[in-house]
Amino acid sequence: MIVDTLIHARWIIPVEPESVTYEYHSLVIDKGRIIDLLPTQQAKTQYQGTTTENLVDHALLPGFVNCHTHAAMTLMRGIADDLPLMEWLQNHIWPLEQKWMSEAFVRDGTDLAIAEMILGGTTCFNDMYFFPDITAQQAVQYGLRACVGLIVIDFPTIWAENSAAYIAKGLDIHDHFRHQPLISTCFAPHAPYTVSDEPLQKIRTLADELEMPITMHVHETAHETEQALAEKGQRPLERLHNLGLINPAFMAVHMTQLTDEEISRFAESGAHIVHCPESNLKLASGFCPVARCLAAGINVALGTDGAASNNDLDMISEMRTAALLAKAVAEDASCVPAMTALRMATINGAKALGLEHEIGSLTVGKSADLIAIDLNHLETQPLFNPVSQIVYAASRHQITDVWVAGKQLLKQRQLTTINLPLLKQRILEWQDKLKH
Repeated sequence: MIVDTLIHARWIIPVEPESVTYEYHSLVIDKGRIIDLLPTQQAKTQYQGTTTENLVDHALLPGFVNCHTHAAMTLMRGIADDLPLMEWLQNHIWPLEQKWMSEAFVRDGTDLAIAEMILGGTTCFNDMYFFPDITAQQAVQYGLRACVGLIVIDFPTIWAENSAAYIAKGLDIHDHFRHQPLISTCFAPHAPYTVSDEPLQKIRTLADELEMPITMHVHETAHETEQALAEKGQRPLERLHNLGLINPAFMAVHMTQLTDEEISRFAESGAHIVHCPESNLKLASGFCPVARCLAAGINVALGTDGAASNNDLDMISEMRTAALLAKAVAEDASCVPAMTALRMATINGAKALGLEHEIGSLTVGKSADLIAIDLNHLETQPLFNPVSQIVYAASRHQITDVWVAGKQLLKQRQLTTINLPLLKQRILEWQDKLKH
């Protein structure tokens, strides 16, 4: 049988079923989908690939799902480091955005982020930023999968003048991209302290009608929860529960301030947590109690946050930090093992976005969103367990090849859809603008 792509690999880590690693197996891709996964000797007799890859030192695994980004903010990488969250936002980031925010800023910043994410093995990202139509447009142009957040805040910006306008523009974007296979949308109210009750109630109603997820920064810092308690007499999560937002379609980003009661109630709701450990560490925002959340049955996914506060979009690094930090916080070396961390970066993210039927594991019938990582590097030798080596020892520079929906976006470390020299020139121009 002739198929589009046949990939012979030293290891295949499908993620589902969990804790299974296949040796000397092959992945068969046709019309953008995985149609078979079988031993290499069988594959060579049953299939002939229009394109055939022999990855003798590599592991194939699902592409990473980066569940929380502000892609365009990559242009502000390193511009205001080593500051607390609110000082960083109010005195540096928000003034720069007020001065420079435009379609061109979002386009070029998103292009930079997309290039970095492809090179780092991310095949799907969930974004929250202004001009989400531009973010979606650029993702389609370069072949990357994206869940585009339809941002909502109460105050006016260059994108919209009030919450009603944000919602209306967001609905237009949802309609425009609803038939684009690489793009999905979610409502993205910024945070409890920037969005009032009325628009949140409207978002809940629309999300139910349109069967769309909702993503929101929640309990990011102790200051946020303390201020809400002082001003409204309740913690943000309680308010969101009362508004009916906390349900299986809800993604709470950060969640560093949680009581046992809040964890239990959140678990019962079926909602998801998006953990951003490196950003939380850098901004000293606090620690998400990941081990307790997982033990309660909460689906915990991973996000890098924006490169302005991380300062990269490196999901391998994020996995490692998530696993190590969880052990330290729980004082338990056995919690969040390597496979759990890998699931947080793949299938858990797909579940949070409502895309687990399409991506997140190398399962027959799913979209061929996958990556190859070369484990024949000094840093990942000797090799006893491929998953452990990927999570605890590998670097993103060992990722050699990336496919999304069967299309190869990275081939032997070369981007196939992005002109890197031209992109670097545009970024240098922004560097000169932003530093003045």
